[in-house]
Amino acid sequence: MRVLFTGPAAPSHLYPMVPTAQALRAAGHDILFAVPQPLEQLAVAGFPTVEIGDGKPLQESFQAVSTDHGMSYARPDLTQDQILDLGAAAFAHASRATVDDLLETARAWGADLLVHDSCLASAQLVAAQLKIPAALQNFGFSSGLDMAARLAGHFTDVYERHGVAAPAETTPLNIVPAALGGDPVGLRMRYVPFNGGGAVPAGLLSRGERPQVAVTLGTVITRIDGLQAITRLTEAAAAVDADFLLAVGDADLTHLGPLPANVRALPWVPLAELLRVCDAVVHHGGSGSSLTALQAGVPQLLLPQGADNFTVADILTATGAALRSASEDVDTELLARLVADPVLRASADDLRAQNDALPTPAALVPEIEALVTAHR
Repeated sequence: MRVLFTGPAAPSHLYPMVPTAQALRAAGHDILFAVPQPLEQLAVAGFPTVEIGDGKPLQESFQAVSTDHGMSYARPDLTQDQILDLGAAAFAHASRATVDDLLETARAWGADLLVHDSCLASAQLVAAQLKIPAALQNFGFSSGLDMAARLAGHFTDVYERHGVAAPAETTPLNIVPAALGGDPVGLRMRYVPFNGGGAVPAGLLSRGERPQVAVTLGTVITRIDGLQAITRLTEAAAAVDADFLLAVGDADLTHLGPLPANVRALPWVPLAELLRVCDAVVHHGGSGSSLTALQAGVPQLLLPQGADNFTVADILTATGAALRSASEDVDTELLARLVADPVLRASADDLRAQNDALPTPAALVPEIEALVTAHR
């Protein structure tokens, strides 16, 4: 069968699709991705890709709907629900330019199944118009169906213009244990990390002589807010008996000032490979960072900033495998606990076991195939 994958121009939304696409391709199915620019962020996955949309950066849509809020990832002034509504408006705004291209791509290529992210509003419209089955690839702990419905609320005029009564029904593909979220319906698979490609320094192939803590802010925050979220952390880390590895890519470190001897910046390294030799991780609460840490079985310290970070922090701290803090409140005692607390480590081991108990994407291929056969 021919499976068309689509989502917004953001690695945090596209990368969770890659293990599913890899499993389907290995089973002999044809795979095509249809995504907006920049296409380069998906090139490392090795799939054929067609461009949809008008080429404008996703950030322009966030700026267009954020006139009353300013352009910042960190949103301490808004509730989690308000943040999700703002995100839905921005992603729906960006989705408008993708409708015609996605419709033509799916029709011309003869897609049998449309696998989509919750934050591309055109996907369920196209599936409904072409009468093909749809599967919603969830990217984390939140309900994909809820987010897709929020976007659809900003898309009613587009549905009317295309003569489509309502979004197509879609089957969620969850990638977290049931106790941690996702959608209560659909299929559920093991989280298998895909963090993009990248060279792994030889010094990171094995553990260091003392504990190592990875620090990451994902792929978006550093471009918008810089490194202010970890300024206090780098100061507090100086007195902790551990090495702190800043996985912040090519972000400007100037704002951090002189780094302590036990804090060093790394070139871009796939997070799953980095966490394999780390004893803990500090991050913003992004779903990709959180799930990669969960899969690695390491304790986490979350410094939630925006997006769904606060929901993720609530869920993970409730498991006992994670701590949370405001960025400005991070201190040496908190970092020392992250490294040494046996309860945190045991809980992190339990979360890894829960993930490992789920079927792999490859094991779910027959059930994904059944979405198409049942539709015929």
